[in-house]
Amino acid sequence: MHEPTVLCTRDARGVATVSLNRPALNNAYNADLLQGLTETCAHLANDPTVRVVVIRGNGPHFQAGADLKWLRQVAAMDDATNLAASRATAAAMRNLNEMSKPTVALVHGFCVGGGTGLVASCDVVIAERGATFAISEARWGMAATIIFPQLVAAMGIRNVRRYALSGERFDARRAEVLGLVHEVCQPGQLDACAAPIIDALLKIAPQAQALSKLSALRCAHAMIDDELFETLVAEHAGKRRSAEAAEGLASFAEKREGAWYRR
Repeated sequence: MHEPTVLCTRDARGVATVSLNRPALNNAYNADLLQGLTETCAHLANDPTVRVVVIRGNGPHFQAGADLKWLRQVAAMDDATNLAASRATAAAMRNLNEMSKPTVALVHGFCVGGGTGLVASCDVVIAERGATFAISEARWGMAATIIFPQLVAAMGIRNVRRYALSGERFDARRAEVLGLVHEVCQPGQLDACAAPIIDALLKIAPQAQALSKLSALRCAHAMIDDELFETLVAEHAGKRRSAEAAEGLASFAEKREGAWYRR
């Protein structure tokens, strides 16, 4: 029997830890992981005994974006299946971004593609010094449209324009300067660094905390309306089925540059 792709534990204080659990594939997301993340977060959001939600990844990396083997399978299917896959991804990020409970992401190793959208959807992000980030979808002929709202809110449009268009990797210190990360710690010190922040979150009155988060998102226009949500989903799904994406996914599988690259 396979282990669940998302695990959840909680302590006596009401701190729930959600662990992405595909370590052999660097926690790359597929349909099962997205469903597990969405269902787990929905359950925690509605549980009055949960005060803080911590997101982390099992194994050597936090989250390496989409499982490209799964994406190739989805791309070969019909429009409805592709829309459903993009909608599931977008909904997981949107629900995490708008969760009433405070969320803390603990990042180590790779955090690329959808992983950057995941951390941008959290309230507090702590990264190990050796963590590596990238908004890499366009390199493989796709587009990160469904995580742009969260990334723009976290990093600003100028920084998203650079890193989403170039696919460049950047380290934890750079991520801190950009606003994607709040704290950088030494390797192995994520829990120690997070402890005082989690304690501070626990000291805040829960209803006041939830209202403060909701109001801040509204004031920053950082909540996605349904019309924009559906537009982003359609763009994301359509790009996955393009000839350019097919070449990009093939180049990834074959460990080569895309046909558009000229040295």
